Amino acid sequence: MDRAEDLPRPVWDELAPSDDPMWGQDVFGAMQGARIGPDLYAYLLVRRDGLPFAVLPLSGVRGLRLDQVVGPRERRLMAPVARTFPRLVRVSMLFCGNFLGQGHVMGRGPLPARAARLLVREVMGYAREQRLGTVVFKDFVPHDLEALGPGLEEAGFFTVASLPDTELSLDHADFEAFLNSLSAKPRRNARNKMRKFRRQEDLRMEVLDDFGHLVPAMMELYRQVMDRADQTLDVLDEEFVRALSGGGPGKDEDARTDQRLVACFEGDRLVGYLHCLFRGNGAVGARIGLDYGLAHRAGLYHNLHYAAIELALARGCRHIRFAQTAYEPKREFGCELVEQSYALNHTGRLLRAVLRLLLPPALEAAREQALAPKS
Repeated sequence: MDRAEDLPRPVWDELAPSDDPMWGQDVFGAMQGARIGPDLYAYLLVRRDGLPFAVLPLSGVRGLRLDQVVGPRERRLMAPVARTFPRLVRVSMLFCGNFLGQGHVMGRGPLPARAARLLVREVMGYAREQRLGTVVFKDFVPHDLEALGPGLEEAGFFTVASLPDTELSLDHADFEAFLNSLSAKPRRNARNKMRKFRRQEDLRMEVLDDFGHLVPAMMELYRQVMDRADQTLDVLDEEFVRALSGGGPGKDEDARTDQRLVACFEGDRLVGYLHCLFRGNGAVGARIGLDYGLAHRAGLYHNLHYAAIELALARGCRHIRFAQTAYEPKREFGCELVEQSYALNHTGRLLRAVLRLLLPPALEAAREQALAPKS
């Protein structure tokens, strides 16, 4: 299949993770209509007894810049090469799973070894057909990667730990109960930051379900965040955000992903937001935008997350996940780190050996730098 929409929506909803909003069909449809990195998309469909049994989304990127996906130290080392020989730091890569979220094979149940071998074999065949040398099963949690184990091992894949997700369990009656569940220092810090926000003149927080008119302002704030990011594998564009917000042409209102914008305004001007998606009993704070001119003095980052947590609790969510960045404040919120891995391979035997030698140290160093406490 070439498009997410090629799979009937009821079938998609049955196969996709029931509590992961990043796996809504509309999210994949918005990805395909935007320019967020991949140059092509495909979906491998496994049938059992003639019925859809499992689906693996694929995203192909031609000319991925390696200096944008490693840590700051590695980027500095690569800078002279990137300036003088830019083609040497570009690779073609096939991502398996979800380009924007946690990796899964969508399915009706546990993946049999035979299906795992079939999927991996078809992935490698597709990569060769499209001349996408490097193949990555991106951000898979251990049990999902283990299900693919028979196929990955036979094909010569190796694994490297990727940046963990951050997930907050929501087993609290309300937001006050959540605050009281925090240990003394994080609870004190949270109340101080909320007081700091309330002391700012003309600042207010709102939760919006209709925010298409704010997309241009959202993108300006999002760019401020991405300009400061250590890694920029995926950068959302206005088409993606507009499509997901319901602002795109020809949208079916019944098919829209359940979402809200936690928005902070200074007067009538948007100065910060956290875009929240919902599916089943799960929530995701998908992307954030900040006006750094006032973010620090208003405690804007923390207060946007507090508002998202309060919103998720009010909706009865059992957990909320946040992006793979800023681990210190998220630990302070009470988030747990969800370990994830890459499974990597190359269609060429020699380059597979080079990849196995060079890529793990660079990715592991980037991971250590991201998780290290900030002074």
